[in-house]
Amino acid sequence: MLTWYTPGCLPQPLRARYYMGYMNIGEMWQTDCSSLEQSLELAERLGKRLQGGEVIELVSDLGGGKTTFVRGLARGIGSQDQVSSPTFTINNIYAGTTLKLYHFDFYRLFEPGIMREELAEILHEPEAITVVEWGGMVHDVLPADKLTITITATGETSRHYDMVATGQRSLKLIKELL
Repeated sequence: MLTWYTPGCLPQPLRARYYMGYMNIGEMWQTDCSSLEQSLELAERLGKRLQGGEVIELVSDLGGGKTTFVRGLARGIGSQDQVSSPTFTINNIYAGTTLKLYHFDFYRLFEPGIMREELAEILHEPEAITVVEWGGMVHDVLPADKLTITITATGETSRHYDMVATGQRSLKLIKELL
């Protein structure tokens, strides 16, 4: 049995397969972080492995830590930008040293409209990393190969992370974290 060790986070056993609501079967890893800084470090480690073209779907309750995770991803790509939640702006863009991170939040939309088209265009940019919150509304636009990260608050600053890779690109990304 493989175990994923994240510095500062408690390791959890690897589960081989995971059923998602969209009928995707993928590889799943999980870990726990006991502090905000550990969560940022986890996301930063992932961000340092991004090469462009990756799609990450974040799933969590309101206030669950999605923006904090994006803050770590942005640090990982070398962005100096101030990361904030795109709940009211729908999307934010953060410039890294060689990549751009697009952060979409579809929570406040009843219909994605033109944002669906913008998302579809960005998905084809090779230097873009796309992070989507509340992605159920645009599920048909998201590629089959994506990394879905479910964040569960286990305390005021502690979080549990389930990461599901549903394709070769996302699987490679997760294995690099091992």
